[in-house]
Amino acid sequence: MGAPPLSGAAPIAYDVLRFGSALYLGWLAWQAIRPGGASPFQVRELPKDPPAKLMAMGFLTNLLNPKAAMLYLSLLPQFIKPEHGGVLGQSLILGGSQIVISLTVNGLICLAAGSIASFLAGRPVWVLIQRWLMATVLGGLAIRMATEARR
Repeated sequence: MGAPPLSGAAPIAYDVLRFGSALYLGWLAWQAIRPGGASPFQVRELPKDPPAKLMAMGFLTNLLNPKAAMLYLSLLPQFIKPEHGGVLGQSLILGGSQIVISLTVNGLICLAAGSIASFLAGRPVWVLIQRWLMATVLGGLAIRMATEARR
C-alpha cells in the first residue's frame, strides 16, 4: 500500500524542492573537488567565542529541541513504577542518568573528532581523499535526487 498520489500544487512544489536540493548538493560536490576548492569540513581557524556564549547556545539549542521533550515524554514513563516511590524522583533520576551518559558520550566523540581532524589535517593525501570521497557521495545523492521518480 503506497502513498496517495500527489495532486494540485504538490507535484510542482515537490519537483522544485527536489531539483533545488539536487542542485545544492551538486554545488557542494563541485566546491569540494574544484581546483583550489576546499571541504566545508576542512580544519581552519575560527573566531574564538567565550565559553559562556557557547554554553548559552548549546543550552538554548537543546531547550528548543522538540526531540528531547518527546524522548522524555514518550520513552521514560515506561520505566517509572509508581509502586517503587515518587514519580518525580524516578523521573529526575532517569533524566539525569540520560543527561550524564549523553554528555560523556558526546564529549568523547568531540575529543576523538578533534584528534582525528588534527591527525588528518597534517596529511595532505588524506585531505584530498576526503574531498574526493565527499564530492562522490554528494554528487551521487544529487543525481539520485534529480532522477528520483515522483511517487
